Amino acid sequence: MLPMVTGFMNYGQQAVRAARYIGQGFIITLSHTNRLPVTIQYPYEKLITSERFRGRIHFEFDKCIACEVCVRVCPMDLPVLDWRLKTDIKKKQLLNYSIDFGVCIFCGNCVEYCPTNCLSMTEEYELSTYDRHELNYNQIALGRLPMSVIGDSTIQAIRNSTQIKIDKDKSFNSKTITNYSI
Repeated sequence: MLPMVTGFMNYGQQAVRAARYIGQGFIITLSHTNRLPVTIQYPYEKLITSERFRGRIHFEFDKCIACEVCVRVCPMDLPVLDWRLKTDIKKKQLLNYSIDFGVCIFCGNCVEYCPTNCLSMTEEYELSTYDRHELNYNQIALGRLPMSVIGDSTIQAIRNSTQIKIDKDKSFNSKTITNYSI
């Protein structure tokens, strides 16, 4: 008789424990009903990228001194520079500059270490193509500035919900990351 009573007690404890787990899951489900939807209708609505977003690289040909720092710091050895030495002024003259974005990991090392700031990151993230060879950008394609999402009247710009939360709480200096607490 005693084993049967302990079996019923164990069964009852397991049933209560299962009901508690189901209740916890139901409470979590109910807590998500008050949240805003996250779905974005992509071609017609786009998120505004953050200030430190690392998109396509913009290159200014006139500022480049062909020092090849970007090639040395790139973990993929992507930037390809063609230059010639002008012996009369003893300086390098840049002839061609290209980056293959099919291989680029968008780490931003080339932008960070460039001594003349001729490289910068843009907010362009739509780089998909049907042919991978179209992702090899020369200095003309790299010099093209992308259209801003905010300036495009055909697209509704949507701010990220975490960004709105940060902006409402308090204003931060754009150079400090340590103040962000989400």
